[in-house]
Amino acid sequence: MNELLKGQRNVHVLYAYNGTENYLQQLLHYIEEGVTAGDHVLIVENERLTRKIQQTLKERYSKEQMGKVHFVNSLQFYWSTGSYHPPAIHQYFTKTVQPFIENKQAFRSWAHVEWESVKEPLFLIEDFEKMADRAVNEYAFPLVCAYEQQRMPRHLTESLMKTHPYVLLEDELVASDQYQAT
Repeated sequence: MNELLKGQRNVHVLYAYNGTENYLQQLLHYIEEGVTAGDHVLIVENERLTRKIQQTLKERYSKEQMGKVHFVNSLQFYWSTGSYHPPAIHQYFTKTVQPFIENKQAFRSWAHVEWESVKEPLFLIEDFEKMADRAVNEYAFPLVCAYEQQRMPRHLTESLMKTHPYVLLEDELVASDQYQAT
């Protein structure tokens, strides 16, 4: 992914992962790329995996490097208003990244979207992803949206392919031929 980021910062990626181990390997690699590049890395993740990731990172990174990695509780992020509401999620995200923007600090983000916790209509997911795509272009930062492939109904997969210009396969980043710019 770093090769793509050398040419542009506004990269919105769909990662449909298979299994927790593959997921963690990709996330840790993304964090490593970000820390090495000097970026702040914002991770939207559940508490259980956050603890596991933080433990691994503490073994690998200095205190200064750890200061570049920021975690946001996914439940609070997606449900800050008590329901899955894309404008509220966008507002929460904007507030979270504002210090990086104001201080002209490069950042990248990784958002774990756990479908089983989102019992809202599909169009809300699509609305959120369209907002995310606009934010990626407005603030010029890379964003990976991770969904567990086994829990993605076909209509969700089709929707996500339309809202993400790139798709991360296990070891390859490819352009989505179904992407529709917003």
